[in-house]
Amino acid sequence: MNKFFKFIYIFIGFLALGLGILGIILPLLPTTPLLLLASFCFVKGSERFEHWFKGTTIYKRHLENFVRERAMTLQQKLTILLFADVMIAIAFFFLDRTILRIMLLLIVAYKYYYFIFKIKTIQVGKASQNNSK
Repeated sequence: MNKFFKFIYIFIGFLALGLGILGIILPLLPTTPLLLLASFCFVKGSERFEHWFKGTTIYKRHLENFVRERAMTLQQKLTILLFADVMIAIAFFFLDRTILRIMLLLIVAYKYYYFIFKIKTIQVGKASQNNSK
């Protein structure tokens, strides 16, 4: 991959990391998806930044369980689901085509199915115990 695209990945990684950190403070922004995006971008952009990011407290506290065990706390799941629902609801109300509205409803249904049945829910105490290992 050429240096330009690596730079773009690193730039997007730091942008997503910054927004993810804001999401820790502001409940309006979804922390976990933004940090996952940052992790993906750092993996694509630079091995050095990938190792740095995986060594941070932010990664260990918010992503390590998900990456290692495909597990999230109930609060993480609800935050992501509700944020996505708001975004989809905005699109739903502005669209006038029935087929697009049906597609959005199917996306919401699949999203809930995936989060309920495919991603384990862990207790907050277990998440911090696993992070300390």
